[in-house]
Amino acid sequence: MKFVTRLSLLPLVAASFTACSDGSEPAAVSKQQPVAQPQKTAVADIAQLELSNPSDFARRDEPVYLSYRELGVAATPNLAVWRGDSRLPVQVIDRDADGSNDGILFTLDIGADASAKLRVATAESAGPAAAKRTQAELSRKTGGHWKGREYMGGHFENVQQLDVPREHTDHSWFIRYEGPGIESDLVGYRVYLDWRNGFDIFGKRTGKPVLQDVGQDGFDSYHHMSDWGMDILKVGDALGIGGYGYWDGKQVQRVSDVEHWSSRIVNNGALFSQFATDYRGWQPVAGKRTDLHAHLSMHAGSRLVEVSARSSKPLDNMVTGLVKMPDTELLVGDMNITGKAWTYVGTYGKQSLDGSKLGMGLLLRKQDIDKITTDAHNQVVVLDPAGQQIHYYFTAAWAKEAPSDKGPITDKAQFEQYLQREAEKLTMPLRKRLTTSATLAEAQQPLTADAALAWSQRLADAQLQHLAPQLAYGKFDPLRKRPSRFEYTTGLLMQAFDDLGSATHAPRYSNMAHQVMDSFVNDDGSLNGYVQSKYNIDSINSGKMLLRMYEQTGAEKYRSAAATLRAQLKDQPRTSAGAFWHKQRYPNQVWLDGVYMGIPFLAHYEKLLDQHADFDEVLAEFKVVRDKLRDPDSGLYYHAWDEKHEQLWADKNSGLSAYHWSRGMGWLAMALVDTLDYIPAENTRQRAYLKDMINELAPVLQKYQDAQSGTWFQITDKPDAPGNYREASGSSMFTYFLAKAINKGYLPESYVPLVKKSYQGLLHEFAQVHADDSVSLTSICEVAGLGYGRDGSYRYYMSEPVIADDPKGTGPFIMAGVQMYELLKKRS
Repeated sequence: MKFVTRLSLLPLVAASFTACSDGSEPAAVSKQQPVAQPQKTAVADIAQLELSNPSDFARRDEPVYLSYRELGVAATPNLAVWRGDSRLPVQVIDRDADGSNDGILFTLDIGADASAKLRVATAESAGPAAAKRTQAELSRKTGGHWKGREYMGGHFENVQQLDVPREHTDHSWFIRYEGPGIESDLVGYRVYLDWRNGFDIFGKRTGKPVLQDVGQDGFDSYHHMSDWGMDILKVGDALGIGGYGYWDGKQVQRVSDVEHWSSRIVNNGALFSQFATDYRGWQPVAGKRTDLHAHLSMHAGSRLVEVSARSSKPLDNMVTGLVKMPDTELLVGDMNITGKAWTYVGTYGKQSLDGSKLGMGLLLRKQDIDKITTDAHNQVVVLDPAGQQIHYYFTAAWAKEAPSDKGPITDKAQFEQYLQREAEKLTMPLRKRLTTSATLAEAQQPLTADAALAWSQRLADAQLQHLAPQLAYGKFDPLRKRPSRFEYTTGLLMQAFDDLGSATHAPRYSNMAHQVMDSFVNDDGSLNGYVQSKYNIDSINSGKMLLRMYEQTGAEKYRSAAATLRAQLKDQPRTSAGAFWHKQRYPNQVWLDGVYMGIPFLAHYEKLLDQHADFDEVLAEFKVVRDKLRDPDSGLYYHAWDEKHEQLWADKNSGLSAYHWSRGMGWLAMALVDTLDYIPAENTRQRAYLKDMINELAPVLQKYQDAQSGTWFQITDKPDAPGNYREASGSSMFTYFLAKAINKGYLPESYVPLVKKSYQGLLHEFAQVHADDSVSLTSICEVAGLGYGRDGSYRYYMSEPVIADDPKGTGPFIMAGVQMYELLKKRS
């Protein structure tokens, strides 16, 4: 199976590798260079992996993480990754720090706009050892005794875990360099494991591990220059570099008032190291205590530390920051970007303890930034936690860093370019296509009606277990990390469940659809979490299930709730030709998405509940879209149109956005076949118009279908553009459209080979079979819109996250399988 997935600094990809030891013992300096070695020890292929660099600059030491789950295998001691004839060093890691290894990590170099093909296999033995390039350690004294708040005598000993004794405070001489440390071959850091909770920097003049020797002879030595480097930051009363705390409205409150500290080493390997710290009973403000759990990790060849911290109770004003130094310049990255994109806040100047130049930076998603401010000691970023969790990176670049292919960085311009590129790498990870043997074995089975229905059931069952119940009102949406809302994605997935329940007669699917949707409807028909005044056409989509539930049960509350949504459409702002605005906050704009969100509901409502049904109003939307958004040369549709030609993304002459987005056209395609379900047979003129659009669109989709995979790209007509990828939601929507149009007789039999190829493409390219026989759907564009930092550029469409198991993909995939079941059943 092939797929593209998000690759954060530690990419979430699935495949297998040769396991290098996790190396939890104290580090020894390895003299072996990290050079891939030719070896022929593969036993059985697990996967083929293709990686592509979407950037116009080369990426060196790019990390790739592949989980056992994504590979479809259980934990295996020896997995190998091959690039050509060379077997790469890899490391088994416990990425989520739960105590069990969950996947493998390796690094590789990849040129600008270049690709690399790799093979993953089981192996008879461990592969080539990697040079020790990262380290995490924790060292405390033993053999001495406490005298008040100082530890007297004894010697240092590395430990895997430390529960900090109550006697310990700052300068107790108990913990070597005062807390856990972490380093790569470029830089090191330490965290004070006491009331200060400062984050400090070890500048390195060597690419070898150094932490094992730091502080062995006392606390003062590492504040002076030595052969390995030195402590280069004066933290004082500040957070230091990238520390976390709480914003009380005026100043930062560090994680100081804590009942108990503990820390442990999670990973200590050649390529990846990580430690975790627990702060039990932290009191950020009077009368409020919470537990804070944090992970810090680094990978080889990088200056970045990834920080993930979760509070046991809601804390809206979590912060991170940088110590404020005189004679430095504040650097703030682009904030006119999509919320999911990464940006930076940094400082540069002579802020090292030795007087040399030092750059410090924070990398954060724009949506996670509440505000940027200062207090007496810090440059502060107030965060907007998602589900009580914060996630960001910090980094330091010292002008006296050991020379390498990555530095040193010696001036502000170089440091800014470095921050910009790191932000781009986080925003646009390596594109991945992974073909696993586990999925291939099933996807290559004969395509029958029962097989298509079974694929829909397996994906739906996984959604029933992991997501669907959490979409009910009052629950917490784990995908969006926010309270569940009355929104279009919920309605889409519940409609898919209802379709599947009808086809299989298995009550669990329709029961879940009713259970989730019913949670939003009060006995009087009012809707929880719905705000009509926003005039958001997306909100209408869930009304389709309410109409079905009214038909199925006759319950008045569903009719009343649907009438509320119909009332919105009566007052919804429109273009001069009668098409609905997408939202009140998107004036004069028609998006392809909105056709699916509003028009099938409108048609169904008119047929079911309006004694004076007006299907001309239904057709008005399609007519405007066909007239204004269709490119007459290619037959493709543009994503959106601004009637006033005023938006930043809109062409000043036509008002059109610049690109053909596959999911946008998928929404339109599904709207065409679904709307025809409700226009009466005697309304021949209106039905003929929609059938014409269907027969106009189908050959265009055939033209732009990827010949290799049978699927479609994120930007439909630019398959060779850097970073473009085969996208699951749009491809599933097109497959649903084609299969249903054939089933209904809107398209001729000549399209059956096309839709079979596209459905097989969904299985081979995007379906993912796990070791427990469950199924996921990968390579789904999480979201794409226009305005508010989304400029409609090609880069924008490449910058949105690519994820797995989002309802915008799983819903259409399930529905496509139901339609393929009907199609194949008739032709068996």
